[in-house]
Amino acid sequence: MGLQKPKPDVYQAIADPTRRQMLLLLQDAGELPLKEVTPHFSMTRAAVSKHLHILSDAGLVRERKVGRETRYQMNPDPLLELRRWLAYFDLYWENKLNALRLLVEEPETQTQTQEHLERQPDNGGLKPFFGGDSGI
Repeated sequence: MGLQKPKPDVYQAIADPTRRQMLLLLQDAGELPLKEVTPHFSMTRAAVSKHLHILSDAGLVRERKVGRETRYQMNPDPLLELRRWLAYFDLYWENKLNALRLLVEEPETQTQTQEHLERQPDNGGLKPFFGGDSGI
């Protein structure tokens, strides 16, 4: 009984900064052969090829044979799973930051109101006149 090798997932594939750079390069360029990807990275052609295969296994890169050459193109579809997962945390942190903002701004608003009241001139206990019928 042979053990099956687990399929690389999107999260593992994009965990490496070099692979993220490769995805950006392919997104901008459209489709590139290995010989045009390699000069963008300070590593051997074999190392670039290995990174591209990891991205391909995760479904993030499509490979297309053109004669003896393999061309690589980014496939953004698997990133939707990542986007949905991160959306939950975006909402979580947005709620936490809003609660913190309310907590921080509340005392500030109270202090500003108190300072405003302290700056009001003493009018001898008379109520301010706001217009309308004064009854005079």
